[in-house]
Amino acid sequence: MGLAGARPSRKLPEEFRLFASELPNTRAWVFNQAVNVNVKICGLTTVNDAQAAVQAGADAVGLMFYAGSPRHVSMEAAQEIARSLPSSVIRVGVFVDPDPSDVFAAVQLCGLNLLQFHGAEASEFCQQFGVMTMKAFRMRNAESLVDLASFSADAFLLDSHVPDKLGGTGETFNWDLAVEAKKFGRPIFLAGGLTPENVADAIRAVQPFGVDVSSGVEISPGRKDPEKIRAFIAAARGA
Repeated sequence: MGLAGARPSRKLPEEFRLFASELPNTRAWVFNQAVNVNVKICGLTTVNDAQAAVQAGADAVGLMFYAGSPRHVSMEAAQEIARSLPSSVIRVGVFVDPDPSDVFAAVQLCGLNLLQFHGAEASEFCQQFGVMTMKAFRMRNAESLVDLASFSADAFLLDSHVPDKLGGTGETFNWDLAVEAKKFGRPIFLAGGLTPENVADAIRAVQPFGVDVSSGVEISPGRKDPEKIRAFIAAARGA
């Protein structure tokens, strides 16, 4: 799944190796358990969009560090967005086969609580950063579930399989696969083509731990619509 192979990593700078050993243990940290489903708004590129997500009640926001995405943010922009968020909102860094030093830098500079990996990363790679991890899997058919059985992550994100796209596809997949994925004992985040119009149906069908939306609340790639964000979260809460 994902890309053909992980990019060879550069030597990790000494300051990041030291930093990793000093990270707090965040694995016991949990999402907001006062709601039936957690909502993550992904692909934020501006402080204004982040504030719209927070004001609408989002539990988590996603910052895209993959340069190949139209929702990519620079480290400086990500820092500015992260600083604008209340501590109650989870800061998720989204990566595709990154260099480890880039991940450590993002954790340190943006205060990331959760790392989301969309490439060909191995379990061991994802676990080295001392922060909760979520691995994305692209669902095509029942065979797409095979890799979940042996992958160690704190949560799984299930997205649609669209050739040459790693996320933000705007396409749904067979939600029965997400129901089946729950048997692996990890929290499931449902993604792929969710909108204010269908998210309630998706939640009722799958009963996931969380839902993830990007293109479904956008004006254009990387530009969020505050009204769509409010409608999406209201629909999710009312499911």
